[in-house]
Amino acid sequence: MAAHDRTAGAHGPIRIAVITVSDTRIKSTDASGAAIRALCEAAGHRIVDSRILPDESAGVGAALAELVGRKDVDAVILTGGTGISPRDRTTEAVVGVLEQRLEGFGELFRALSFQQIGPAAMLSRAVGGIARGKPVFSLPGSEKAVRLGVERLILPELDHILSQLRG
Repeated sequence: MAAHDRTAGAHGPIRIAVITVSDTRIKSTDASGAAIRALCEAAGHRIVDSRILPDESAGVGAALAELVGRKDVDAVILTGGTGISPRDRTTEAVVGVLEQRLEGFGELFRALSFQQIGPAAMLSRAVGGIARGKPVFSLPGSEKAVRLGVERLILPELDHILSQLRG
């Protein structure tokens, strides 16, 4: 299947874990996490874990390390905590777990975001990379940003990324 195809490809349904990082959201108000789950499932993938964690770097890093260590998880997508406020520490937690960074992910996300919201896009610290042979993507907490990143960047390339990682 072509790398640009959004649906489950050569690897079948990809098993995805979702982490929402927020001090204020609960399951019923987690629109961004819900959007990630819905978009991934609509593309033929499976959500194998979904959780909401507070904005604490140590907890986010520990949860991410646990998820990438699981055999039933192929990829992890996080939302929230990527801004510049004092509590936004998701980027530091994610980078601490990554073995390789996909610099182009953050660059492309900010370029696409700039088209939608203008110069405020520079405040996003969205990051992507590889941890324990699994793709990890960290997006801002807004539902619009999540939809942009998942629809335009993650889903079109996820099967190709896994093909590259698995040889």
